[in-house]
Amino acid sequence: MTTTYSPPRPVATPARMAGAIAQLAALGVIGPGVFAILMTLLGLGVGLLPVIGIGLVFLVALVYALFALSWLENARIDGLYRFGLPPRRPRRSPKPGFGGFLHTIWLQFIDPGMWRAVANGAIATILGWVVLSLVGVTASGVALAFSPLYAGQADAVRLGSTWIDVSTAWAVPVGIVVSLVAVATIVGLAFLHGVLARAIMIPSREALLAEQARQSQAQRAGAVRAADVERTRIERDLHDGVQPRLVSVGMTLGLAQQKIDSDPAAAKELIAEAHTSTKAAITELRQLARGIHTSVLDDRGLDAALSALAARSPVPVTLDVRITERCAPTAEAAAYFVIAEALTNAAKHSRATEARVLVRQRDGGILWARVEDNGIGGARVIPGGGLDGISNRALGAGGTFTVDSPVGGPTTVEVSLPCAS
Repeated sequence: MTTTYSPPRPVATPARMAGAIAQLAALGVIGPGVFAILMTLLGLGVGLLPVIGIGLVFLVALVYALFALSWLENARIDGLYRFGLPPRRPRRSPKPGFGGFLHTIWLQFIDPGMWRAVANGAIATILGWVVLSLVGVTASGVALAFSPLYAGQADAVRLGSTWIDVSTAWAVPVGIVVSLVAVATIVGLAFLHGVLARAIMIPSREALLAEQARQSQAQRAGAVRAADVERTRIERDLHDGVQPRLVSVGMTLGLAQQKIDSDPAAAKELIAEAHTSTKAAITELRQLARGIHTSVLDDRGLDAALSALAARSPVPVTLDVRITERCAPTAEAAAYFVIAEALTNAAKHSRATEARVLVRQRDGGILWARVEDNGIGGARVIPGGGLDGISNRALGAGGTFTVDSPVGGPTTVEVSLPCAS
């Protein structure tokens, strides 16, 4: 059964209204300057684009400036209204190299969450500018209300664009009414800010359902693909390793059977050879079974399983695991598979002389792992290859996977998995 997230509605408590008014006033001062900088970056980017592509630098800076603004706005709204918004994270492309960098910029540019936060910041800036104006009106109204106290020191008080004579009989009631209306309007704008923030920053129920369906479909496709890749790997290992060795054992035993009467010494040597090959085949089968599932992972957890994995690695491994509690078996198995496959790739293809494995539990129930090696780099995600298996295994567990492997090295593989997957 799929559940949907329903954020709390903003409660208009005095402290929250005061905080909203203070933030709107601050945005009324700071916001115009921030958006002026964004428009400057946009103008420079578009204007200098024909000049040897210099404008691209400003456009990239614009995208990340928009992301920074969206991150701050997301944190501000969540801190004020406690909607439980997840922290904004930059999008990253799974593609390597310069093409992957451009794809990352594009993914960040079309991120709807970023644009919702920027739009909310723009609206809050406009509301803040109005709040600042109303604060001035309130001050003028208060000055009018207390005008009899200084009637001999000032002849008129400015109310907006109008000067009002303090000696008139209606100066005090006008000041009181103006002050009350201005304060009520400021409070109303603060409440409107909370309503608009909830409507803009939080996707609609339909959008949430569509996103959940998309994630479920991608996760299911990744799990199916990971299973296909794993099955292909097992078939390849059996066909290229164990099967020829067992065939050789059978042929060797057949020759020994033929010579057991005529040449007992040669038959004995053949039997010994078959015995050695049989033990090697058993070892390969154990390694293959360990690659499918490791019992240490179930019995003693990820830390112990990775310690055993690092001890067997042909490449020296520095292991740094900091886990406070056990995660779901699916998440631990996926993390173990990713690290094991990354170390296997480092040993087989990267010519690495050392590797480093970092595993952490991050806020939000995320199991994060990173594998680094000092090899020659140039790793690519190829359908059916090791990195493809890692990607699909992580996706099937509801996580994300990235690889950074420039030519010349080093190679870095990162995976983030939900602990409750």
